[in-house]
Amino acid sequence: MQRIVNLLVEKDGNVLLLKKPRRGWYVAPGGKMDAGESILETAIREFTEETGAIPVDPYLKGVYTMVIRNGEDTVDEWMLFTFAARDYTGTPMTDTVEGKLEWHPVESLKTLAMAEGDRTNLLFAMSGEGIQYGTFTYTEDFELLDEKIQHPNGR
Repeated sequence: MQRIVNLLVEKDGNVLLLKKPRRGWYVAPGGKMDAGESILETAIREFTEETGAIPVDPYLKGVYTMVIRNGEDTVDEWMLFTFAARDYTGTPMTDTVEGKLEWHPVESLKTLAMAEGDRTNLLFAMSGEGIQYGTFTYTEDFELLDEKIQHPNGR
C-alpha cells in the first residue's frame, strides 16, 4: 500500500498551497514516502523539495485511508498522513515542477477547488484539536462517494 504525506503551513492567517496543473486543484505540498523513512521525515523532505522552504516544528493532524473504486471494485488504495506547521524558514518558490505555489487565507480552504477529502482534512488540520482519522472513498474521477471520520475520545 502506498503511503503519502502532506504538510500544510499556516502563517499570519494564510496557508501555502500547491495548485496542480492537471485538474487545477489545490493540495498541501507532499508526496510519497521513501523506504525506511518515517512519516515526519517524509513530511519535512517533501515540503522542502516542493516549496524550497523548511517547516518549523511540524505535527501530525490526520491519518486517512484513501480508496478509489470502480463500481464495487477497489482499484487503488493508499494511506495519507497530514501534518501542519505554524512557521517555516527560507523563502518558498513560486513555480515548481509540481505546480504553482500560492498563499491563500485559511478560510479559502472552504471554497478552493480541491478533492473533497482534502478539504475535510486540511480544514481540520487548521482548526481541529488533536488528530483526526478517516476513510475517503472516491470514484476514479475523484468524485467523493463516502467519507467516514473518527475522532478519538469523541472529539
